[in-house]
Amino acid sequence: MSARIAVFPGSFDPVTVGHVSIVLRALPLFDRLVVAMGENTTKRYLFPLEQRLAWLKATFADRPTVEVMTYQGLTADLCERIGARYIVRGLRNSTDHGYERSIALMNHALRGVETIFLPALAEHAHISSTIVRELIANKADVSAFVPPAVRIA
Repeated sequence: MSARIAVFPGSFDPVTVGHVSIVLRALPLFDRLVVAMGENTTKRYLFPLEQRLAWLKATFADRPTVEVMTYQGLTADLCERIGARYIVRGLRNSTDHGYERSIALMNHALRGVETIFLPALAEHAHISSTIVRELIANKADVSAFVPPAVRIA
């Protein structure tokens, strides 16, 4: 029987406690979970790729079934390259659902990859990297919204 491999894609700019929650809740479902940080050359990030990658690696260092990597291109193509048959996505609200559902249908049409949706826990439903970046820009304390590995002065 082949390993059940899933990909949890994102930009993780920065990784949040909501991301961590989704990964930890998805772990029992798969043999290996690849946290895949997409490299989009047209997107402006607050934190450099190396910093975001280091935060992810530190955050999941004690989880042997979690692999952290970067990739370019389509997530469906990454899945095909590494033998992943599943994508994991977290949903905070109905807006997320509408957007993610369209992408899930396209990934299935392109490569037959199934998407598993996990609803955000109530205590994380308001947290997004976008909001955390805005808080950082305004010098707010974000320690409650990011994992301990993320230290922002």
